[in-house]
Amino acid sequence: MMYGQVLHPRRPDDCFINVNVGGFKQRMEHDVLKRFPQTRLGRLLCCSPDEAVLELCDDFSPSEMEYYFDRSPRFFCYVLNFYLTGKIHLVDGLCVVSFFQEIEYWGIKERHLDFCCCNKFHELMKLAEDKCCDQGSDELQLHSFDSSTEELSASGDNVDMFEGSWCANVRRNIWIRLEDPGYSTSAKVMAVASLSVVIVSIVAMCVHSMPDYHQVDLNEKEIENPVLTWFEIICVLYFSVEFILRLAVAPSARKFLCGPLNMIDLLSIMPFYVTIACDIMDEGENPDLENVGKVVQILRLMRVFRILKLARHSAGLRSLGATLRNSSSEVGQLVLFLSVGISMFSALIYFVEKDSQESELQTMPIGWWWATISMTTVGYGDTFPVTLAGKLIGTLCILCGLLMVALPVTNIFNKFSTFYERQRHIDLSRSNN
Repeated sequence: MMYGQVLHPRRPDDCFINVNVGGFKQRMEHDVLKRFPQTRLGRLLCCSPDEAVLELCDDFSPSEMEYYFDRSPRFFCYVLNFYLTGKIHLVDGLCVVSFFQEIEYWGIKERHLDFCCCNKFHELMKLAEDKCCDQGSDELQLHSFDSSTEELSASGDNVDMFEGSWCANVRRNIWIRLEDPGYSTSAKVMAVASLSVVIVSIVAMCVHSMPDYHQVDLNEKEIENPVLTWFEIICVLYFSVEFILRLAVAPSARKFLCGPLNMIDLLSIMPFYVTIACDIMDEGENPDLENVGKVVQILRLMRVFRILKLARHSAGLRSLGATLRNSSSEVGQLVLFLSVGISMFSALIYFVEKDSQESELQTMPIGWWWATISMTTVGYGDTFPVTLAGKLIGTLCILCGLLMVALPVTNIFNKFSTFYERQRHIDLSRSNN
């Protein structure tokens, strides 16, 4: 008999207990169970009241003195083998998590795993835990990602918010066409037009920086190029009309204004009107407005926010924003690693280079600059060590920089891949609908 040591027909009946596991019946000897008193079957020997017994088994028949367990009879064969040998083995074809739940139910500890299965069990459990953590983290991040891109999709919840409001049907139709380019041909035309104006605005901003297109008046004072100015006015007017129209038809104005991409739209058009107001005030030669020119320059610089308007039409840019938003821990680690490395190597390079007349690394701040461009592998070449010790430290600095930058980048890339696939799925679902 396979379990001959467990079954012992020559002993009195009071030395055995009858176990029924999912229809598989077995008589088990007390002496064998007492070897493992902390297991579930071992604890049954110490239970006399029926209430205590039912806490350890699913049912109990006093007439037959049989304990019933609603568990897998296949796995119970491995439990019987454990009582015989004192070792438990992994079950082929059984999920490692289910295996862990089974041995936990029967009160068998991980230390009872045989050496042939111990390493495999811990590897599988570690892999399962990592997947579980990644799944939970991804669900949390995707929830945050969905909330950050909620204003980009004409979702059913937003559409339902139009019910009962003024001009509900008209506003709903305009809103869907502005928010969902795949809704209809007219929506695609509006999306292409918006994207074209953004590109034209960016090109005009770049051309404006070229010296060949700069113009001066009779007093040799630099003035705006009239052609580029007209392009600027047309683009800003288009952005303004689009923003006002989307604000007017939005189901919730407060929610609309709090949207990150809508804030970018507002920041891209506000500098134009504030600049005009500053120019008008500057013409009055008010002595209290001495710094108006500087304010105007700063406001004109804010036109760079128009580049971010491309995020409305690019799944990649939206995924990048969501990745940075949900990678604060990894970015913080990267900054911490670089800060420690820069501080350490700047001090080392300073002490080995300070006595060299040819070296430019004579102060700690210059050492910080050199360590920063070296650890980030930029290497401008404006400052460099000249001594042998300095070159060795520079080599070590570059190698450490590669390792420090590479460590958090993997997690950031994985998050970007997850968000990008999620965004592509959302865009594809909207286009199919």
